[in-house]
Amino acid sequence: MCGITGWISYDQDLTTPRASATLDAMTRTMACRGPDAGGVWLDTHAALGHRRLAVIDIEGGKQPMLVREGGREGGGRTLLALTYSGEVYNYRELRAQLESRGHIFRTSSDTEVVLHAYLEWGEAFTERLNGMYAFALWDPRVEELLLVRDRMGIKPLYYHPTPDGVLFGSEPKAILAHPAVRPVVDADGLAEMLAFTKTPGHAGYHGMYELRPGHTARVRRQGLTVRPYWQLEAREHTDDTDTTVRHVRELLDDIVTRQLIADVPLCTLLSGGLDSSAITALAAKGLAEGGHGPVRSFSVDFTGHTENFKADLLRPTPDGPYAHALAEHVRSHHSDIVLDTAALMDRANRDAIVRARDLPTAGFGDGDVSLYLLFKAIREQSTVALSGESADEVFGGYRWFHDPECVQADTFPWLTAGVADTFSGPASGGRTALLDKSLLAKLDLPGHERQRYQEALAEVPRLPGESGLQRRMREISYLHLTRFVQLLLDRKDRASMAVGLEVRVPFCDHRLVEYVFNTPWAMKTFDGREKSLLRAATRDLLPDVVADRVKSPYPSTQDPRYADALRTALGGLLADEDAPVRPLLDTPAVAEALDERAGESFRTATEVVLNLNTWLTEYGTELRL
Repeated sequence: MCGITGWISYDQDLTTPRASATLDAMTRTMACRGPDAGGVWLDTHAALGHRRLAVIDIEGGKQPMLVREGGREGGGRTLLALTYSGEVYNYRELRAQLESRGHIFRTSSDTEVVLHAYLEWGEAFTERLNGMYAFALWDPRVEELLLVRDRMGIKPLYYHPTPDGVLFGSEPKAILAHPAVRPVVDADGLAEMLAFTKTPGHAGYHGMYELRPGHTARVRRQGLTVRPYWQLEAREHTDDTDTTVRHVRELLDDIVTRQLIADVPLCTLLSGGLDSSAITALAAKGLAEGGHGPVRSFSVDFTGHTENFKADLLRPTPDGPYAHALAEHVRSHHSDIVLDTAALMDRANRDAIVRARDLPTAGFGDGDVSLYLLFKAIREQSTVALSGESADEVFGGYRWFHDPECVQADTFPWLTAGVADTFSGPASGGRTALLDKSLLAKLDLPGHERQRYQEALAEVPRLPGESGLQRRMREISYLHLTRFVQLLLDRKDRASMAVGLEVRVPFCDHRLVEYVFNTPWAMKTFDGREKSLLRAATRDLLPDVVADRVKSPYPSTQDPRYADALRTALGGLLADEDAPVRPLLDTPAVAEALDERAGESFRTATEVVLNLNTWLTEYGTELRL
């Protein structure tokens, strides 16, 4: 996994010292994503930067990587230049096909396979890739750039069109490092940041875009064009239940086996839920069959959490006992990463996650900081981790999939369920409760969410004659696979790459997503529960206590001292006359939140305000509202 950036300018010479210094600055912002090595490549109209996290072919995979005429390393015309982030899991099969067609390889990296695949198949090569990736290919023969992002959007890629080309990067910070770009955010951008849904293509910053999942962008002198190379399609499902369960298992076996490939230490993220337990059990099985193991697994916990746990609307059970049950069952080498309130409230940790996201986070609360700290601790022992992320979106695991009120609501179902306002504890007035009422009226979050919902519905692929519950559940599934999952993938990518940890998400393999998306809802719930197909496909690998556990999302601290610490931080912010967030606040509401009698009621809203202030301070953001 790596960080990429670059600059295409058809009206300038990018080999000058000034242009080179600018590219160096852009590349340095990606050092967290690639702590092992860095490199740049300059051509007259193209400048590519790369920071490397070495995972496959430690010595041979250095970038930017070139293909030269005649295959010569030191001479000959450059045919292609690539800066690449991610993993192509079927690179060995592709390499064999390319070698049979006469291609000669000088490394064992998947990066070189991507270069030769483009030489052989042109832009159509994207349809052959299986993996998570974001990369930029510069073809000096025609002076054109191709930007590519994986089908599910696991790896990020942003771009900023300019009058004579484009700037791009794995994260907005790379683009913002260019002197021609300012961090400007308008009302629509701020609404996007505060809304708990992800609009494909929306970057938040004015003039900047995120390349949509499954899309390419072609940059020529004439301009920039974007097109899809993959999207979800509605297909008739003809397999019966037993065949479907068997095929899901076959896919999972293949997916996890492919994603165990690494030349560095590898582990799994284990919460004790069905999703992460299935991945950990499959990884343990795959490693054992390959003569390796045991699998390493890591869980996050909070001081005193299991002993003092109180069930709430989102989380009926603590993770600890279930994670330990699975670890014992598969004999993993397991570690608990235990966090306390001091670590969660540490200013350096809270600022680090805002910098990692480049945006103020709204809705995840302490979950963002704890995820960052979990990954930071794991990185001391491992470089790659497999995650159970996205299984709920693929298989229908969230409780609102099964709540008639949420299903029938004329909006995103997770908004009806209130998850954005209650993820980090009980909420009074929701995550925007402390923001100025006139500001909220200008942003019109309900209108923003309504428009985005209608845009998403208009995209849903349908089968002829499909109606009733099956039609609606296809819509619900599509909303989660294209809007909700992006929130989680972005969160996981930024928190992990901020510490140089590669997190792989087997449930995002497009073959599995396509197959289950088209499986009838009745089959997805054939045992009367959530995620019936996944449970049936992996039950033989799991202890019953884990296989039968009810869904419990990523944990949140229940330590009452955390709410007290947030209140103290909010009071300090209010006392700072120079705090840039102050003009955005509702003063009476803040006074109410500072009252100890408010308890945890404003916990989520306070976290939003603190994040906003950090972001405005560190980025010098200009709000054009």
